[in-house]
Amino acid sequence: MELFRIRIDDKRREQVIMLRERNGERVLPIVIGISEADAIRLKVSGVELPRPLTHDLLRNTIAELGAELEQIVIHDLRQGTFFAKLVLKTRDGQDREVDARPSDAIALALRAGAPILAEESLLDLSPVT
Repeated sequence: MELFRIRIDDKRREQVIMLRERNGERVLPIVIGISEADAIRLKVSGVELPRPLTHDLLRNTIAELGAELEQIVIHDLRQGTFFAKLVLKTRDGQDREVDARPSDAIALALRAGAPILAEESLLDLSPVT
């Protein structure tokens, strides 16, 4: 998946991140919070801040612990809420999964250069661009 667009709906006071298949037409719209939208927007626009934001801090912490963010996976939708997980590789080669909100996972993946994946079943529900 790739970041396609961040849409702001002023009437509903929501931010929607749109992910699109890399080699396809399906999109996955996910409603996110304003702070996560800002964090993603800052990274995408190339703005460098003098001090790390929360997602930068998490990326730095993972690296300092000798682990690597291998990918994020948006894997479930329950009662209108998406669920994601961080897939980490530890220094001793073990895979670890950490539950995360999709917005935080995406912001972290963009900073770490990690792939963003979504379960096929979620994309089957999604509109086409």
